Amino acid sequence: MLYKQIENTIASLDSGTISNERKYILQPLIDYIQTKVTENKNVNLNFICTHNSRRSHLSQVWAQAAAHFYHLKNVYCYSGGTEATALFPMAAKTLKQAGFKIEVLSEGENLVYAIKYAENEQPVIGFSKTFDHPFNPKSDFAAIMTCSDADANCPFIAGAEKRILVKYYDPKAFDNTPQQAEKYKERSNQIATEMLYVFSKIKE
Repeated sequence: MLYKQIENTIASLDSGTISNERKYILQPLIDYIQTKVTENKNVNLNFICTHNSRRSHLSQVWAQAAAHFYHLKNVYCYSGGTEATALFPMAAKTLKQAGFKIEVLSEGENLVYAIKYAENEQPVIGFSKTFDHPFNPKSDFAAIMTCSDADANCPFIAGAEKRILVKYYDPKAFDNTPQQAEKYKERSNQIATEMLYVFSKIKE
């Protein structure tokens, strides 16, 4: 069971807000996951964005929670960047407000977080890293490009079976503005809604 507050967040989301254009963009991800589930293989998803600080982490965490919500086993979500920076504190705070339980495991410029979505499940380990970091899978995974910069700058992702561009607008544009918290929540909710939609389409 997901934490109650995450379930409440999910209950507030509406898949009807997803446009047909976005559904078309998400379909290759649905197809990839469905193929793996049908073949009874692990589903490895590596969400990639330039700095691995905001969108890729939000996508990784919500995809893992969405798989759990729909009782899909053997789904493993990762994230990475074309360069390593740090998981931006507002992204972690936004997840916490959505109901995730977050602990800082290691201090420093690149904090390491344990992000839990359910009492009896392993936490997502959140920190900024390159997409080919040893923490991430080396083969048999889909590379999910969450920004156009990473898509353009990384024409080749070694080991990826499939490359899928989903692209989300960067809430970084609103850093240090009065709309910051609102815009991070908006992006998190969009990503959550779309990841839940994706996993709702998978048939076991």
